Order: sequence, then structure tokens, then C-alpha cells
Amino acid sequence: MLDPELLERITARRAELDELEEQLAEQLAEVRAERDELAVAERVLERMTRQLAEERGSARPVPGQVGGRAVMLIPNREPEVEEGSLPSDYQRIIAAVRQAAGPVMAREVGEAVGVDVSVKSKLEPLRGKLVRLVDRGWLRKLPDGRFTTRL
Repeated sequence: MLDPELLERITARRAELDELEEQLAEQLAEVRAERDELAVAERVLERMTRQLAEERGSARPVPGQVGGRAVMLIPNREPEVEEGSLPSDYQRIIAAVRQAAGPVMAREVGEAVGVDVSVKSKLEPLRGKLVRLVDRGWLRKLPDGRFTTRL
């Protein structure tokens, strides 16, 4: 004859193990779902990285022609290229961004370099110069549209 107390213990332990199995199955499902999400994120990141690299590769600045020679007024920032090689208005723009207490909007740079910021048609060329400096690696543009110096 089987001991009723022993049968009760076995039944209780089986119930505990069934509950634990259910919890582990839920956790495993969550882990698998998160792993799948990470795999998708990784594929998207890889695709975006390739696209950005292709865009940057095709958007290389093209030198202008002066006296039959290729000349780039705003060179790419490289260790051997000094800031002094930039045209003076670009040097003033970089100095204004550098002297600011933090990231600045184009309007603030305009005020610092003496552009009439109340007239949009005078501010837009400055914004173009800021973007050119970003494209060449001299400045950095934050997602909110403000500009800052490179680290």
C-alpha cells in the first residue's frame, strides 16, 4: 500500500515543477522574441551603414578649376590640413562655433560673425557654409540642427 503522505508530496512537487516549467517556457519565448528583434535591428543597421557609406562615397566634394588646376576651397579636414588653409569667412565661422558655450544654431553663428539674421536670404548662405564645413569634417551637426566643433 502506498503512503498517502508520500503521494501528496509527489503530487505537490509535480505541481511545483509544472509551474516552473511554465515560467521557463514563458522566459524562453521572451528571450527568443528579443533575439529575433535584435537580429532584425542588426540587419537594418547593416543596411543603413552600407547605404550611408555609399552616399558618402558618392557625395565626395569635387574640386573646382582655377587656372586649369583642381582646387578645393574648403578642403576635407585631415591631420595635415590646418584650419588656416580655409578662407577667412570659414575661419570666422569655426571660431564663432568654438567660442560658443555649447552647440549653436545658424542664427547664433550669424550674430557672432556679423550677418543680418533678421533677413532670411542673408542667413541661408551662412547655413550653407555651416553644412559645407560639416560635410568636410570641420564641424559636427547635431540631430536638432545645432552645430558644434568636432571632438
